[in-house]
Amino acid sequence: MPILGLTVPGPAHPPHFSLERLIRPNILSLEPYRCARDDYSEGVLLDANENAMGSVLPKKLDPVAAQTLEHVQGDLNRYPSPTHDDLKRKIAKFRGVPDEHWVFLGVGSDEVIDLLFRVLCVPGKDKVMTTPPTYGMYGVTAQVNDVGVVPVPLTADFQLDEAKMSASLAEVKILFVCSPGNPTGTVIPLDAIKRVLDNPTFTGVLVVDEAYIDFAPSGSSAASLVNEYANVCVTQTLSKSFGLAAIRLGYLLAPPPLVQILTNAKAPYNISLPTASLALSAVSDEGLAEMQRVAATLNDNRDTLIRDLRTIPRIGRVLGGNHANFILVEVLNKAGEPDVQLAMEVYKTLADSRGVVVRFRGKEPGCKGCLRITVGTEKECKLVTERLRELLQ
Repeated sequence: MPILGLTVPGPAHPPHFSLERLIRPNILSLEPYRCARDDYSEGVLLDANENAMGSVLPKKLDPVAAQTLEHVQGDLNRYPSPTHDDLKRKIAKFRGVPDEHWVFLGVGSDEVIDLLFRVLCVPGKDKVMTTPPTYGMYGVTAQVNDVGVVPVPLTADFQLDEAKMSASLAEVKILFVCSPGNPTGTVIPLDAIKRVLDNPTFTGVLVVDEAYIDFAPSGSSAASLVNEYANVCVTQTLSKSFGLAAIRLGYLLAPPPLVQILTNAKAPYNISLPTASLALSAVSDEGLAEMQRVAATLNDNRDTLIRDLRTIPRIGRVLGGNHANFILVEVLNKAGEPDVQLAMEVYKTLADSRGVVVRFRGKEPGCKGCLRITVGTEKECKLVTERLRELLQ
């Protein structure tokens, strides 16, 4: 059965892959919700039962609301665009895919991930593969959707264990690869991703989660592979390098067939007008230049934080590739060994009595006794170093 609404074909490589065979039959045959606004967005709009009198807001707004409305282009009493093609085109140009047909917008990357589960995986039957230590929402979303998880831990240097993965690739619908990894901060090389995509036993979709890609070395992104491979897609977000976590805007770079399937299945107006307006400003030429400046500053702060933490005797190795806006460090006991209990105590004491909140990741594979520390401002990085030195001396 053809994909409803598809007008732009995607890549034909690799030859063993067929998206139509992967999609749940009820999704493939789904007639998407359509409204008059899909066809007409101008004129006297009496189609959507909106409040024609306008939005009800006080004349004096709180500062956050007032600042947000400065960026809103449109009327709040009207439903937002169902497609936001102008925003998609900006993202496509920035990330190197052909046009808006290769971009899907979501309420954060989490909505994108959940929707991939729902269109591809049959509850109670299908499985996905994860590569721990990794982002916890893959497992949570799998459980919510009643989908099995096949975990294949990363190697000691936080790379794909391709030999062990190969044994189970044939049984999974989706493979999640986080690059740079969370909490590892390590980039997965594109050659390793290509080997999985070309593996004839893998007939599923490989999702590369690139939430932290703008802190990684140039050329690390798998976005370029989307133009070449039909079985890969890339999730990204405005939450990290763009500093817009509050607006909840994530997106998927994918071949048009998969974008169309997700579009058919999504809620009609999933991206709000304030979110889209702020995002459009962020991916303007001026916004992109500011993002790159901020990312460079945070990378410099990251290097300084690593250097300073290494002067604390009870801080062990800084693990991973350090290609994100956080670092992963070991907390050592008096014997010089990574200590899970001590790392937990340091985490709680920092938050409870020192006013500094980091993240305990010390029980995950390859992360024994580790804390994940987000790279903050120069002042914040100095503060967390001082507090750790106080506790561990």
